[in-house]
Amino acid sequence: MGARAAAQGIEDEVKIDRAPTTLLREGASEAGDDTQMRARFEKMIRAAQDEICAAISELDGKPFHEDAWTRPGGGGGISRVLQDGNVFEKAGVNVSVVYGQMPPEAYRAATGEEGASKEMIPFFAAGISSVMHPHNPMAPTVHFNYRYFETDAPKGAAGAPRAWWFGGGTDLTPSYIFDEDVSYFHQTLKDTCDKHDKDFYPKFKQWADDYFMIKHRGERRGVGGVFFDDMNDRSKDDLLAFATDMAGAVVPAYVPLVAKHKDDEFTPEQRAWQQMRRGRYVEFNLVYDRGTTFGLKTGGRIESILMSLPRYCEFQYDHNPAPGSREADALDAFKNPRTWCA
Repeated sequence: MGARAAAQGIEDEVKIDRAPTTLLREGASEAGDDTQMRARFEKMIRAAQDEICAAISELDGKPFHEDAWTRPGGGGGISRVLQDGNVFEKAGVNVSVVYGQMPPEAYRAATGEEGASKEMIPFFAAGISSVMHPHNPMAPTVHFNYRYFETDAPKGAAGAPRAWWFGGGTDLTPSYIFDEDVSYFHQTLKDTCDKHDKDFYPKFKQWADDYFMIKHRGERRGVGGVFFDDMNDRSKDDLLAFATDMAGAVVPAYVPLVAKHKDDEFTPEQRAWQQMRRGRYVEFNLVYDRGTTFGLKTGGRIESILMSLPRYCEFQYDHNPAPGSREADALDAFKNPRTWCA
């Protein structure tokens, strides 16, 4: 075991030639038992990865490269990345199943809770995460993540309550605003939310607007979508059904927007603006994103954690778009969240 992983609670990964049927621990009565949420959630995210990668590869014309790995104590992951494609500069879809010992600071990063406990916390986490960055500045970037998390009682605290929760969301990051596109994206997510609870979309839309804030700039990285975390206020079956439908909404919400704009004309100046907005994406992910923080603090696989970063970006000094320009309109949308659907 490497020194980094030993210090941070997750064993080093072991690369394998092909993804196994399940990433769950052997002999744990988890794989193949549909009553176990760990197995059911892994089944869902593996199917979502297949569906989404197939749709993106069909649009791009280039296949994804796949890396798979396991860990000696159980768990592992599958990363699929399409880089330098015909449509996408970089598109990645990861699934992971992780068993480990969570440092208290990682627990606080994962939950947003405060506290002074120093006990290592046994945990299980499974999830699917993705970011897709198209070449064309008129085509938007998308991010989504859906995950299931459990903690066990800390060592020496037998009988302590176990925690579990679901989290995730889907959000859009355009460089240029096409009102009808953003409205379509939000409406697709709202329709999916409404199937489960009419209160979900307004609540989770606001949560996304609040969460994806680059606080030091007073602007959001994009135009939001939905975001939720720490959900355990209803049955696991209900929340699994919701997460399944939300993962299933990614392709219909996003792929038509890229297909619509992948061949649009653009200028070098518009390309430069796209690269600056991707710089903002980097700032948010490295400074504020809870998933990135959790992965780094628990010793996760670095290539998978940082897969979300764009292939190219720019950081220009004190750049301000011209008043009345399309860039200024986009920046206004990032600073002042808009109502995209009723």
